[in-house]
Amino acid sequence: MADDENTTAPLTVTRRTALGASATLLTLSLACEQPLSPQAPVPPPPEVGNPLDLRTTVNGHAVEVAIDTRTSLLDLVRERMGLTGAKKGCDHGQCGACTVHVDGRRVASCLTLAAKVEGREVTTIEGLANGEQLHPMQQAFIDHDALQCGYCTPGQIMAAVACVREGNATSRERIRESMSGNICRCGAYVGIVAAIEDAASKMGRG
Repeated sequence: MADDENTTAPLTVTRRTALGASATLLTLSLACEQPLSPQAPVPPPPEVGNPLDLRTTVNGHAVEVAIDTRTSLLDLVRERMGLTGAKKGCDHGQCGACTVHVDGRRVASCLTLAAKVEGREVTTIEGLANGEQLHPMQQAFIDHDALQCGYCTPGQIMAAVACVREGNATSRERIRESMSGNICRCGAYVGIVAAIEDAASKMGRG
């Protein structure tokens, strides 16, 4: 008889009872939550860097603009000036899509602070042509079909111009080495090298 009193019936859990228990727990959980008070203070916005009045020259035009000291040159020309030719690719200075010139030298604008171009001259792909007349390098890229999707092309052209000016267009090997920091995921490298060889002679550096 004692054994019968201590015997426990087996626990039977059905899908229906499990779902019912889950719904009950969810209801209790929601009931315990306290709504946010309308008088609760709003979290302050993230701190911004120190403002800076920047004076520079972009594509031959004097520019004066207030910037955050943390602003990159790429974000300055793209977001503030609407010069979207330079592309944001890797944002780590590894693909070359953002290449522009500062005082005639190529730089990765994603890694260059805008504050660094104070009093200097910046040239983007938009400032390379002479009015309606394309730069010899731009024309050479068209003539040699040195592009496919076109995303990397502005950076490729800016780097290619620098390659010629730096005296590195004297052989295909030197061109490839000089252009190794610019990646073309479409694989238009043969056309790019041919375009640089062609433009170099027209730029008087070949």
